[in-house]
Amino acid sequence: MNKKLSLLAAATALTLLAIPSAYAQKAYDTGVTDTEIRIGNVEAYSGPASAYGIIGKTEEAYFKMINDQGGINGRKINWISYDDGYSPPKTVEQIRKLIESDEVFLVFNALGTPTQTAVQKYHNSKKVPQLFLATGASKWNDPKNFPWTMGFQPSYRVEAQIFAKYILKEKPDAKVAIFYANDDFGKDYLAGIKDVLGEKASKLIVAEESYETSEPSIDAHIVKLKGTGADVFVNIATPKFAAQAIKKIAELEWKPMHLMTDVSVSIGAVMKPAGLEASEGVLSAGYLKDASDPQWKDDEGMKKFMTFIDKYMPGANISDANLVYAYAAAQTMVQVLKQSGDNLTRENVMKQAASLKDFVPDTLIPGIKINTSATDFAPIEQLKMWRFKKDQWELFGDIISAETGG
Repeated sequence: MNKKLSLLAAATALTLLAIPSAYAQKAYDTGVTDTEIRIGNVEAYSGPASAYGIIGKTEEAYFKMINDQGGINGRKINWISYDDGYSPPKTVEQIRKLIESDEVFLVFNALGTPTQTAVQKYHNSKKVPQLFLATGASKWNDPKNFPWTMGFQPSYRVEAQIFAKYILKEKPDAKVAIFYANDDFGKDYLAGIKDVLGEKASKLIVAEESYETSEPSIDAHIVKLKGTGADVFVNIATPKFAAQAIKKIAELEWKPMHLMTDVSVSIGAVMKPAGLEASEGVLSAGYLKDASDPQWKDDEGMKKFMTFIDKYMPGANISDANLVYAYAAAQTMVQVLKQSGDNLTRENVMKQAASLKDFVPDTLIPGIKINTSATDFAPIEQLKMWRFKKDQWELFGDIISAETGG
């Protein structure tokens, strides 16, 4: 009998010992419970960048679809998104509200370089993930100094590196004229081109000409650059000035290889105002499928995207690239949360975000994959070249990868 009692006591002790380890399998930080994950966001629903507001709306719809499918490991996403009007002081206010009052787990795909710069140090001091930012600045890839911040789309610097690789391949003896905005955006591009050209930069670059966004016309700059005898023109300008450059180059009957930032590839906002004929042959690079382009109609990923739009965003303008962009970002966020399992700590989510291997969202151009590591916080570092031909952008050539860590 005593033997039985001692065995029972031993079994009870083992059971008690087993309980803490069972509980230890679940680890939560602020913003997570057995039933929900609170995700915060700030978006320009009003103000000068309000065209991007559709990104937040698309992400809200995507997470609703995920919740309707049962959520992530049984947890529903509670999406809290505020308008910051693309104003840094307002961003600071809204991010503080999300973290301190709403107690969100993380902030996902918040928009804008000046706005997110205003809260980067705050995020990192609070150790709250500032994850998959909707901005092309290269500064988000700095895991050493800002381990809680990560971008999403290819940075301006990455795109510039890819342009430089293309120039070296197609015109190894090029005479390159670089026209750029005199701000962080323009300087990021300039740095990316020089990253790849390296020692050849001083020989190949015959002119660097910057412009101010306050200038009414940039025609004089273009005349000056034509005079250098350059046969490659790199157009690092926002839509209004990119269109002016295309138009002026055509008027001057100058025919350089013309590479233009993907910031300005809008047919409606750039190519039409510049003149469709004048725009013929302009080159750029991209990473997203165009949902309005019939070439993707039988593509499996695009079919999934269209099913989502039909059910959760009926009537949405599928030619707006912000929709396929938001879908890809939200799909990547869901992947990271799935990988995190029941270990939903902020530290583990950053670890999982930095452990993506060949992840392929439905709306990325085939061959482009998301890869991150503890030392590389730039998820997308590949692009495919585009040429403007017969009133539309056509993909051509192979996928080009940037220098890693650029």
